[in-house]
Amino acid sequence: MSAQRLLAMAFKEALQIWRDPRSLAIALLLPLIQMVLLGYGTSLDIKRVPLCIFDQERSQLSRALAERFVASGWFSAVRDLGSNRAVRDAMDHGTCLAAVTIPVDFSRVFAATGKVSFQTVFDATDANTTNIAIGYAQGVIAQASAEFRTRWAGMNGVSPSPIGTVDYQPRVWFNEGLDSRNFIVPGVVAVILALIGAQLTSLAISREWERGTMEQLISTPVTPLEVMLGKLIPYFLIGAFDAAFCLVTAIFWFQVPFRGDLATLLCATALFTFVVLGIGYMISVWIRSQLGASQVALLLTMTPVTMLSGYTFAIDQMPAPIQAISLLVYARYYVTMLRAVFLKGTGFSDLLLPFGALVLYAGVIAFVAAHAFRKRLA
Repeated sequence: MSAQRLLAMAFKEALQIWRDPRSLAIALLLPLIQMVLLGYGTSLDIKRVPLCIFDQERSQLSRALAERFVASGWFSAVRDLGSNRAVRDAMDHGTCLAAVTIPVDFSRVFAATGKVSFQTVFDATDANTTNIAIGYAQGVIAQASAEFRTRWAGMNGVSPSPIGTVDYQPRVWFNEGLDSRNFIVPGVVAVILALIGAQLTSLAISREWERGTMEQLISTPVTPLEVMLGKLIPYFLIGAFDAAFCLVTAIFWFQVPFRGDLATLLCATALFTFVVLGIGYMISVWIRSQLGASQVALLLTMTPVTMLSGYTFAIDQMPAPIQAISLLVYARYYVTMLRAVFLKGTGFSDLLLPFGALVLYAGVIAFVAAHAFRKRLA
């Protein structure tokens, strides 16, 4: 392999990129757009759930219960309803996601028994949102129950019995605020690199065919390996720039905690970038149309990276056959390393398995890509 021919090939490809506005737009503008849209638009947090209240009693105690929901910060009272029919209409029209119905004998039953009974109704059209809202409601109800029990004991001159109580003190590690952004944004970095890297290199060889310059390339003494490396070097530098931009944005703009080793993160990112560029290059060799290569690259990256990498859905909750398929998704290992390095501060020695998988992936991609290009027109 000649270093002079390799650098000449890399310089030629850099000029092609510079003269192609579409490639420049993909390389420079797309990361910014995707980082903003995915970083802000993708969230598992649910705040201020719209809540409707049907208070049939309208006593001090019933108002205290309703205010407890709003004071939690998880719910936002948007309407005070006057009938069960109004509750149904509000849920049908999407005015509220949850409704609390307080019966007319709420205070009387509480004074006589020390127990309270009321109804909560949830719109389960979106099951994930509803499950989270139910968890919020359970937390509010648990706090209200303890407060009402103490109040009833004071009204009757007795002390609350501690028998059978459990002192539950949960501890949350690595994502102390349970902020879904800290979980999602590192995965966004993998999605952006995969989409952009494959899109860019999927045009590398197909562009030569469409522009009629393949004959000139074949007539030169450059080897297939030099063609591959020469075309990938400029894209690798672009990918490194995009990766640096995404990582800096994740840390300093989205305030995702970074607790790991920078060298480990950079090694994982460089390895993942090479894998992504190699996949795009292979597509470009096999498909001579730029449009076709671009569409295939989008198909082979978008669905696997977003659905089977753990970026959106937890892999361990998928059916066993789907989990087995996800082992072939290269982004799975990079997403795992990103979250481990960012949130847990995991070192290189604890990431040998995903590193090894990416190294194996990179080796296979490099071998196949180097032998995919042949210096012939047929």
